[in-house]
Amino acid sequence: MASPYNTIVVGSDGSKSSYLAIERAAKIAAAFGSTLVIGTAYYTSEEEASKTLRQDSVTILGDEQARNNLEAAAEHARAAGATDVQTATRPGTPVEALMAIVNDNNADLLIVGNRGINSLTGRLLGSVPADVARQSDCDVMIVHTVN
Repeated sequence: MASPYNTIVVGSDGSKSSYLAIERAAKIAAAFGSTLVIGTAYYTSEEEASKTLRQDSVTILGDEQARNNLEAAAEHARAAGATDVQTATRPGTPVEALMAIVNDNNADLLIVGNRGINSLTGRLLGSVPADVARQSDCDVMIVHTVN
């Protein structure tokens, strides 16, 4: 039987919480023989970063910092069992970046951690997990990574 999830995207900002989501995504990718794409957002300038009101993800400035974070995340995914691991960076907010990465890769599943979803700020301004779940055309799995 063909896998329902040929391409899985998981969001990472380099935090401990995102590594738990990567671990879960890697195990699912290994089980289904899927390609795992680890994606991250970055801001092109301090000015861009300061425009965002949400603080439910780590602010990554510049593509180089994003790529360095992803290398470590990819190693973590391989250690958790994923064999076909790719990385992708996009400028913009975490939600914009993840949606672009999902669409560019025709992903079948998007996995994110639950950080920010239960906070007051998350309820008022939206959180990355809630916003991607609303906007995504593919299945979304929200991994319980923070209490």
